[in-house]
Amino acid sequence: MRKFFEKIIESIFTVSGAATSIAILLIVVFLFKEGAGFFRHSEVENGYVLCVNAKNPVCSLTSNEIKQVFDYQIDNWQNLGGNDENIAPFRINDISSYFSDEELGENYEHLAEKLGEIISHTSGIIAFIPAQYAPENNPDVKILPDKKLNPAEFFGGKEWLPTATPAPQFGILPLLLGTLWVGLFAIIIALPLGLGVAIYLSELASPRTRNLLKPAIELLAGIPSVVYGFFGLVVLVPFVQKAFNLPVGETAFAGSIILAIMALPTIITVAEDSMRSTPQAMREASLGLGGNHWQTIYRVIIPYSISGISAAVVLGIGRAIGETMAVLMVTGNAAVIPHTLFEPVRTIPATIAAELGEAPTDGAHYGALFMLGCILFIITVLVSITAEAVSKKRANFS
Repeated sequence: MRKFFEKIIESIFTVSGAATSIAILLIVVFLFKEGAGFFRHSEVENGYVLCVNAKNPVCSLTSNEIKQVFDYQIDNWQNLGGNDENIAPFRINDISSYFSDEELGENYEHLAEKLGEIISHTSGIIAFIPAQYAPENNPDVKILPDKKLNPAEFFGGKEWLPTATPAPQFGILPLLLGTLWVGLFAIIIALPLGLGVAIYLSELASPRTRNLLKPAIELLAGIPSVVYGFFGLVVLVPFVQKAFNLPVGETAFAGSIILAIMALPTIITVAEDSMRSTPQAMREASLGLGGNHWQTIYRVIIPYSISGISAAVVLGIGRAIGETMAVLMVTGNAAVIPHTLFEPVRTIPATIAAELGEAPTDGAHYGALFMLGCILFIITVLVSITAEAVSKKRANFS
């Protein structure tokens, strides 16, 4: 009977582990499937086309060039490889300046014809119009090709404006650099402090002090991130603004400090548990060979517990890179490339949290946010692999 129950329990554990592994695999597959669909969308807003005069030699434009044209930053076709003439951007709302409602028809049945007339009589025009009203049979009108979103512009683009028209901008460089910028400095702050506290609790603190501090530190890990965000917004942000004489306190520096505080409990707890697991015989052997207390810590305890310390580092970096609410509240959410720690930034997790609820399902914006999730997943995997490789190398060296 006992073996029977052991078999049942073993089967339950096996099924549970398999179900968990399959669920994780399906989540990853779903994430990359949705993200890969992003590159099937057009550069121009869905349901619209760009038309130019047939005599215009320009045959295609990048999404950034389209944005600059309709923002009047580029005003001559010569800058785009065309003739030396002014660009005349046209949106569908401008049709009322050319024709009355009666001329367009009660149900806009003459709209395509009238749009064809405008485009054919304006040599420098570029018209952003609905695809259903595009004058396709007019020989004086050239419809620019429907180009798909370009991976090079996505990964190397410097602007994140997913709601811009006629060409949304999905350059993730500001978001990627903002995430790495905030996460890197958070770890630079948290890692030495966390390891120092872990060494103190494990090797130097008295049992009474350890029993008092350890539960308090573990309790910090259970505080919701939005509470840290409120603390940062009310206390830390004004302090940073006054201390460094900044126009605003919502900066990458404020985000790094908040993330460092949030990562500390995880780093301290995991690293301290790993150090405490070092066998007492190894400590005594080191001391018996003439090593002092600090030499034992550096040459015996830390190398022995390096895998646990690496796990603490990975979990701390994961907390820093993947944190959402606290960063959303204290970093300013400006999608610009950071040059110093004292500028507002926007991170990938904060972007996903802020925009996913407003992105139309199956649209380009929706797919771009899933691609950001894929990038965040890859960053986390790379951090884990790097930490594992470093820990193995350090263990072999020791």
